[in-house]
Amino acid sequence: MFTIFYDPYFYIVLIGVGISTLANLYIHLTYNKYSQVEATSQQTAAIICRQLLDVNGLTDVRLEGIRGELTDHYHPEEKTLRLSESTRHSSSVAAIGVAAHEVGHALQDETDYTPLKVRSNLVPITNFGQMAAMPILILGVLFGQNSGQYLIAFGLLLFSLTLIFQLVTLPVEFNASKRALAILDEQQILNRQELQQAKKILIAAALTYVATATASFLNILRLFVFNKNRR
Repeated sequence: MFTIFYDPYFYIVLIGVGISTLANLYIHLTYNKYSQVEATSQQTAAIICRQLLDVNGLTDVRLEGIRGELTDHYHPEEKTLRLSESTRHSSSVAAIGVAAHEVGHALQDETDYTPLKVRSNLVPITNFGQMAAMPILILGVLFGQNSGQYLIAFGLLLFSLTLIFQLVTLPVEFNASKRALAILDEQQILNRQELQQAKKILIAAALTYVATATASFLNILRLFVFNKNRR
């Protein structure tokens, strides 16, 4: 039974895990560094976030708090922007950069930014793929090399949906960061030095998405090679 599930290519997954771990470590170190740097505006991220929303005509977007650290997000369907506890009450460069990034997502929603719409439409399909892929792959292995190949191919396709979702996420995140830096500059909320610091934080955050997509690709590659060598 062990030989059926023995995977000599598991080291490929470990490479992906290593990349993701390093990316997450980098964002936390960068965020912690600049969360100690007080912005010259001396206003909290929540106040600045509301200001940026209003000045861009997004008065209908609700601003709420959410527990945790770096759990900040914008929900397009609910028209709600949520700032984490570590962000909304802080007046640090890090907190303001993160808040402005979420405003960038709200602006994407307002302007019908295509990658954001595509990503939103992919959410239910991707969730199904994540739930069903592994059971289908296991069934494919149990069914053997003939009839099981169709199940394995379908399972790999479902796994690929996650990668597609993550690839679509990349331009969404990079564009939101670009918009964030632009509006912070336009509204003169951060000075030049602070803008560069905020940029470092947003780049570090974007790298976590790149790392996640890379890890997914390596996992799919591992499953593909494993299946190919079983034939």
